[in-house]
Amino acid sequence: MRFILGLGKFLTVAFWGVVLFNQLMPQPLPFNLLINAAGITLLGLHLLEVLFFNGSLRGRSHRWFDRLQILLTGIFHVMSIPRVQEAPRNA
Repeated sequence: MRFILGLGKFLTVAFWGVVLFNQLMPQPLPFNLLINAAGITLLGLHLLEVLFFNGSLRGRSHRWFDRLQILLTGIFHVMSIPRVQEAPRNA
């Protein structure tokens, strides 16, 4: 599972590199618009992920760095965060 998450993070960062490269050196017209649209859509999804998973970051020591990683790699970083075990409640 770690390999798949690492590969997903790598491919997501590579996609952001393509979007940045497209901003610096625009590609021919249909590809330029498609790359920009895909980048805006992915950024919107990652912003939603930060909002939805903000509560699960409360116990983490580097919350802002986690949020930055979620903006960059999305669900691949969320899935790599270890879950905190809750203590059983006594009645």
